[in-house]
Formats: sequence, C-alpha cells, structure tokens
Amino acid sequence: MPRMSESRLKIFSGNSNRALAEEICRSIGVPLGEATVTSFPDGESFVKINENVRGADVFIIQSTCPPTNHHLMELLIMIDAARRASAARITAVMPFYGYARQDRKDQPRVPITAKLVANLLVAAGATRILAMDLHSQQIQGFFDIPVDHLYASPVFFEYFANRKTDRTLVVCSPDVGGMKMAAAYADVLGAALGLVAKKRKSATKVEAMSVVGEVAGCDVLLVDDITETAGTLTAAAKLLREHGAVSITAAVSHCILNEVAIERLKSGLIDELITTNSTPVETRGLPITVLSIAKLLGQAIIRINSNESVTGLFRIKGF
Repeated sequence: MPRMSESRLKIFSGNSNRALAEEICRSIGVPLGEATVTSFPDGESFVKINENVRGADVFIIQSTCPPTNHHLMELLIMIDAARRASAARITAVMPFYGYARQDRKDQPRVPITAKLVANLLVAAGATRILAMDLHSQQIQGFFDIPVDHLYASPVFFEYFANRKTDRTLVVCSPDVGGMKMAAAYADVLGAALGLVAKKRKSATKVEAMSVVGEVAGCDVLLVDDITETAGTLTAAAKLLREHGAVSITAAVSHCILNEVAIERLKSGLIDELITTNSTPVETRGLPITVLSIAKLLGQAIIRINSNESVTGLFRIKGF
C-alpha cells in the first residue's frame, strides 16, 4: 500500500525560456518534467504532460516575452493540462510578466490588459503566481490567488559588491515612477540619489527634460524594471553626460531588446547594460552583462513547495 508523503515537486517549462528553466532545476537538484509543448501547422499550441502529476505540486516556468501572445497561450494551456491531470497545486512561474505596462486606464476606452491576463491565469487553473519585478506593485492585487513577488535586486547587489570606484556613485531613476526602486538601490549601495525627468512623445520616442541631483564627476547607475527600445535609458544617459557624468551603467531587470534598442545602445551613451536572464537576451557584441536569476527562483520554488516564507531572500522588502 502506498505511503502518504509530502506533496511531490514537479517543474515544467514552456518554450519562452527553457534554458532558464533547466538552470533552475540544476540549481535545486530537481529534474525538469517531461512535457510536449509544440504547435500545429496552423499555429495552434499543443501541450501534453508526459508524466504523472496527480496530487503533485506543479510549477510551470514561462516568461510571457515576445512573441507575447503565443507564450501566454502556451502557459494557459499548460496550466489547464496540469489541472485536468489532477495536480494538487499549480504555480505559474513568470520571471517576466507580459502586458504589465497596461495596468491602468490612462485614456478613454482602453483595456486594463494586465488585469485581463490575471483573470485568464486564474480561469485556466493557476493556484499561485510567482513573478519577479512586476512593472507596478498593484498588479499583485489583480489576482484573487496568492502572488509571491520576487526582486532581482539580490542578484544585482552581488554583482555590484565586486565593483570598486574612487568616484561618487549616484543612483538615478530615468523617470519619476522608478524613484522608489532607485531609492532602495541607493540605500543598499550607500550611494547618492538622482532623477531624470522625462516626457514620452510616443511608444518609441522619449525626451529627457532635466536632471535632479548632482552628477558631475560621478559614476551614475540608472535603474529600471524594463527596457524595450532603450529610449528612456539612452535619453537619460545623454542628458547625464551633458551634466558631467563620468560613466553610466544601467541595471534593468527585464530586457526585451528590439532592433531600435540595439541601434541606440550602439551609440555608446551607456557604458554597460546589466540585466537578467528573465527573458532570452542577445548581446550582439554590445556591452551587455546578463546575470542569472536561476538560483533565486530555485530557492523561491523550494520555499513555496515547503510552505516557507520567501521574504528572507531579500535585504530590501519592496520598492
């Protein structure tokens, strides 16, 4: 007769960032589950879980990065497959949460797509969400299920701990919305705090307006949660250079770099762009450093599986 045991841990991955999923599994010594995740010739997604998950604690790793709609649909179908296979608990591990910037009605007759995505995940059968550096904290409130929100900051702090300079370090936010995040970084790094005020002209064009704080003769660290076109970062960097900044480093949790971003980064305004592997990143010979969040996510998965707190993973408690 089978013995009663603790909930079995099963980890599966979609196709958005399988390399990260494999690294997470290696870091905690758990094999990546066997699942078929493919597409029919007409583009429809097909999922089949190839092992028993009845009564298991299932974690499905999938960043909803471009192609966003395809990867989101894969995740929803994987969740549904696990639910119909009688998994006891299903956690959607989303290192990058697509549609996060559409989190409010900022003009008439527009949707709140971040909330719609939350509804879809719950309807599919997710019982918990594990996300990292959401674009806005209020997205956690879009869910009626538990959300564990991680921060990439420990990975960045470990990297910066090995960098020494005789010049004053100033942590700058490239916009007003990121000031709380910048202040948290400045506090931990023992740095001064600055701000670049911006005006967004379109989805791809940004104009930096003014610098708040003293940056002349200093090393500047720009911190942000996401960059896609690098418009905000390069506009801020240009203005900071004009105000006398000696070097400019950018630390960005999620990089979804398109061709426009690549061309802007070639300008050399930013000495180094530091990001994570929450999404696949092609460096293309540019000064881009990719840090791994696999160990952080792995530790969070183990803690959730054993019903322990994930708060202890962070030196700072939120932005």
